[in-house]
Amino acid sequence: MIGITDIERQAGRIAEHVVRTPTLPSPGLSALLGAPVTVKLELLQRTGSFKARGATAKLLSLSEAERAAGVVAVSGGNHGIALAHMAAALDVKATVVMPRSAPARSVEIVAASGASLRLTDDMDGAFSLVNRLRDEGLTLVHPFDDPLVIAGQGTVGLEFADDADDLTDVLVSVGGGGLIAGVAAALRARRPGVRVWGVETEGAEAMSRALAAGGPVPVALSSVVSTLSAPAVSQLTYEHAAALVTEVLVVPDREAVQGCLDLADHAKVWGEPAAGCLLPAARRVLERVGDSCRLGLVVCGGNTTTTDVMAWAERFGLR
Repeated sequence: MIGITDIERQAGRIAEHVVRTPTLPSPGLSALLGAPVTVKLELLQRTGSFKARGATAKLLSLSEAERAAGVVAVSGGNHGIALAHMAAALDVKATVVMPRSAPARSVEIVAASGASLRLTDDMDGAFSLVNRLRDEGLTLVHPFDDPLVIAGQGTVGLEFADDADDLTDVLVSVGGGGLIAGVAAALRARRPGVRVWGVETEGAEAMSRALAAGGPVPVALSSVVSTLSAPAVSQLTYEHAAALVTEVLVVPDREAVQGCLDLADHAKVWGEPAAGCLLPAARRVLERVGDSCRLGLVVCGGNTTTTDVMAWAERFGLR
């Protein structure tokens, strides 16, 4: 298990390379949801998401031989962007493997970073290819199954705990589970009474299925939210969620896209569906917890285009 000292150590190492993102009360979301809401704006992080933290933690740990050989990562978008950008900043050669379903803008950003981009037909194929490249000598920077990456992502929770007023319930999006594992470890150490809730979208339910099954299981992916679409969580992230997370809630893609529109209208921020899904889940938490609830939302990223969101909104009949 990742401990608070692991997270604090990475906070010190990566501090000069990443942004301490704002933690702010959101009057607009508080009015919308009917309860006090504080947001941690990781969409203002370098590369547009929290992923820069874990990628940097891993890159700074490399030996000279590993730096010379290069690194490889698999990504539905944000992890690839983060690794490509931070590897270029730290002068490390990077290869990023992405499924063709990844957002076009994310693919363009990775290609423009100078990283070597490899595209596959689906996410399963992307994970298979990245494993082969690892076997050929590249160092894998896994999006979630790595203690250093989890500790790096956990610095989000460390800052949230230090900077927010009293919180009772914090909601965190879940793909492979690296973010919620790190955030939960930090929050439960610094604020033991806080409940941590995970949020997935239908068709990207790797963690909720794992918790139901008692361990990681493969899942069929169909969600439009590619940044949450991991084919399975890892044993490491599963164990953290099982021990530290109250529950993982699952919301429809339609509600996640509506959440993007609500974030723009009420919070005045442009979040991706992986962040938008927090709002419908927050309503469920409020139904369970009641009037005493003081919500914290980790707004994990903003790497989606207006064109993509408007296309999804039209598809789901949203206005």
